[in-house]
This record gives sequence, structure tokens and C-alpha cells, in this order.
Amino acid sequence: MKQIDMIATDYSCEDLGLSRLCLMENAGRGISDEIAKLSTFTFSKPVKIIILSGSGGNGGDGFVAGRHLLNRGFEVEILVLSSQIKSKNSETNFNILKNMNPSFSRLTIKYIETIEDLEELEIFNSNSFTDFIIIDALLGTGVKGKLKTKIKKVIEIINRSNALKVSIDAPSGLNPETGEIIDIAVKPEYTISLHKTKNGVKIAGEELVGNIISCDIGIPIEAQIFVGSGDLLRLKNRVDDSHKGNNGKILIIGGNKDYSGAPSIAGLSALSSGVDLVYIGSPENNSLVIKSYSPDFIVKPLKGDYLNLSNQEDILMLVESVDTILLGPGAGLEEETGKLFNILISKIRKPIVLDADALKLIDMSLIKDKEDLIIMPHFQEFKIFFKDIIKKENLENEFRELSLNFDNLNYDQIQNKIAILQKITKSIKGTVILKGKYDLIFQNNKFRLNKTGNSAMTVGGTGDSLAGVVTSLTSQGLDSFDAACLGTYLNGKAGDLAFNEYGNGLKASDLSKFLPKLM
Repeated sequence: MKQIDMIATDYSCEDLGLSRLCLMENAGRGISDEIAKLSTFTFSKPVKIIILSGSGGNGGDGFVAGRHLLNRGFEVEILVLSSQIKSKNSETNFNILKNMNPSFSRLTIKYIETIEDLEELEIFNSNSFTDFIIIDALLGTGVKGKLKTKIKKVIEIINRSNALKVSIDAPSGLNPETGEIIDIAVKPEYTISLHKTKNGVKIAGEELVGNIISCDIGIPIEAQIFVGSGDLLRLKNRVDDSHKGNNGKILIIGGNKDYSGAPSIAGLSALSSGVDLVYIGSPENNSLVIKSYSPDFIVKPLKGDYLNLSNQEDILMLVESVDTILLGPGAGLEEETGKLFNILISKIRKPIVLDADALKLIDMSLIKDKEDLIIMPHFQEFKIFFKDIIKKENLENEFRELSLNFDNLNYDQIQNKIAILQKITKSIKGTVILKGKYDLIFQNNKFRLNKTGNSAMTVGGTGDSLAGVVTSLTSQGLDSFDAACLGTYLNGKAGDLAFNEYGNGLKASDLSKFLPKLM
């Protein structure tokens, strides 16, 4: 499991009503269970437990584990590397231990503020620790860059010891994403993986992480499937010295003589979801109208009443200046517009989002192998776009009876629906957002579901808003699947905030007012 996926899932549990403090309690108890088993099978007797705890969530897991091990009768010594605990939940659990004073348990707490403090420890001055278990709760998956001198020294002491060494989630010093070790890392006999084994732990192998013990901490599968507030953590942090354009530039190609609203709404929501620059290429007769929506738009008038082949060169020049392209909003269904879109799809080598009329005009054979692609059909558009695949896979009967209603269905019924849809969406390598009451997001074997949004969002233009958000997120560095997932969440959440303000009178253009509150 990727580190960011675990962090996002952890935070999104709060959306289900499952607190992260509860998850930490589950993790600590699970760790204590596994340590007790290891003690029994390795030593056949209770042994002293030394827990080296950092200031983050990994340290918090260690604090909880220590409390439960005390209840099992173990002698526990907790060595805290900083009196300043950064994690609120870790601080809560550390305070519980400090409040157990005077202690009727065999608990010792020591602070390791300096190298000199280390030199006074029993484990620093002995190599004969054979009847001990050392729990590495220093960093876990919180490794960032080179290690501080004190941490390196602690790791050296742990590795020098003859004690049984157990790391929580990932050996401290090992990159949980890549399995690389930049400076030094704990070399445990065992690594207890919380929830799921992290990618770096798998890559590093037994020589660096020891035997892997999986520990369930009570995270429901829905916390991984439902897009939630934790997915906001996928957004890239902006650097202080970034300048105009560093945080995304997009191009929207759409509109015709009758439709100026769709590309404008997409552009407004793109700006409100964090992109730096929005270029809009649209037929010249409605360019002034689009400009009137926002002075922040960079509008390129294109010749003709609708998008046509004569616009190709101008559009491709604009493509060179941006990161991501959105094709389709308000474009209409003129035959020449379709020819233009198919040529553009063949020539553009950047991430593309296809929405609205583009889905009816694009030749699927031209996009099936494009991974950095997002298509956004509603159910009827989905059936039309994938009609040849539905026929080829002999799914016509199943699909005829298929609906997107997931409420009050049992496990098998839900799995059957997803399996049918996934069999179809796998025919392309890009990401598919199937819009509905619940938005379904597919890419290859990946699937997620978004529950935000409301029935007032049936008003025209909310799909254009979603297209703008998704395009914006892609230009800011998210891959197509993550951008699609987070985009549906943000657009729906903005719709929920707009509904609270305007009720069923909300407009699609209102969503852009609420998106900045969510970013």
C-alpha cells in the first residue's frame, strides 16, 4: 500500500465516524497482542519491553502498546525522544501514561533530549540484552530526508543490541514508499504492518525488515473505497517561491454560437480549485461572453460559429503553453467539430479530460491506450460510448437491466454491478468517472465511489464544474485516477455547501464560490 493511500484512508475514517484516536488504540492493542505472542514463543517467559517512541503517530502507537503490555504483566520502559509530541492523538495517549502516577504498574518513562541522555541509558552501555524486546516506534512511515544525529545514534544503539527488535509499520530510517535507506535504518527481526503492508516494506525484503506480521486495526474497506476528506492530503504542497503558472495551467476547448456557459463554468471551478492559469479556446462569436464571466480567463477567439478544422493550428499552439486540456463543454455536435477533436486527440501528448459533447464525437480507438486520460459520462453517455465493448463482451442483457442504484443492496449484488462496469471500463487505460447519485471512478482494477453531492445538482452545468475541477487537479500534479476521485469529492462537497445556502435554487456557477473553502 502506498504511504499516501494509508494516510488518506486513516483521515477519511473520520468521515465514517471512526476517530483516528480509536484507530491508534486498535493499533496499540494489536501491537501488544503480537509482542506478547513473540515473547511467549521466543523466550517462554515475560521479558522487559523497551519502547523507543518518536513524536508522531508511530510514537503514539508505541504509547498505547506500552499501556496494554503493562496490563499483561510486562515491565515496560518507554524512551521518549522529544518532550514535544507533535501528534495530538499521540499526546493524548502519552498523557494517559504520565497520569498513571504514582504508578502501580512496572512502568518507567525517560526523556532522551540529548546525546548525553542516551549515554546514560542501560541499553547504551550493554551488549548483553538477550531477554529484552525493543519496539521501534521512532519514525515508522514518517521518514523525510536525512535523519537527525540523535535519531541516527538511537538506531545504531538498537542495531547493536542483542535484544529481539520489532519495528512498527516500517523500520525507522527505511523509506516506506521505495524501501531505500539513505542514512541508516533499524534492522528488526520483525516488522508489524498496520492495516496493510507498505510498498517500501515489501520492496526492501526480509533482509532489511525481518518477518512481516500483519495487524488489523479496524479500518473498514469502505474507508478505502469511499472518497473522503483524507484525499485532500494528495494535493501537492506549494513552495513559497513558486510563481505564476507553477501550480497548473489548463486549456478548455469548447463552446459554440449557442453555448458559452459550459466552458465558463468549467473555467470558474478550475480557478476556484487552485489552478494558476485558465486558457479558453472558443468560437469568436461567444468569446466576449466568456470573458465577461471572469477577468481571470485568458480567452482565445477561434474562427467560425463552431469549432472546426481551421482552428487546429491555433489550438495546438495553445496546448504548448498548458499542462492539461479539457475538450468538450458546450462544443456541440457538428461533424467538423468531431473531426477536429479526433485530430487533436491524436496529436496531443498531454493529460486530457473529455466531457459532454466530446464523448459523442471521439473515436474510442484513438484514446483506448492513453493512460493520462479522464472521461466523464453519465449513465446514458456511458452506454453510448462503450456500446461496441458491451456488445463484444456479450453484456447486452446484463447491461439492459443494470442501474446505478446501490442503496439497500447486499454484498453480492453490489459486487456484481461493479464487476460488470469494470469489465467494460477496462477496455481503455484511462480513468472513467461514471456520474450519478454516487459517482463511480474506474481505472483498470482500481475502483472508488464518491458520495458527496445532492439532488439539487441536477441543474445544468454541474458536470461542467466537475470537468473544470478535475482538469485543474490534473494540472497540479495528481495522476488521472486521483484527480478524478478528489474532483468528484470536491465538486459534490461544494454542491452540498451551496445547497445549505441556496437550497434547490443553487446554480452550477455557485459551486465555484464554495470550492476555495474546501481546498
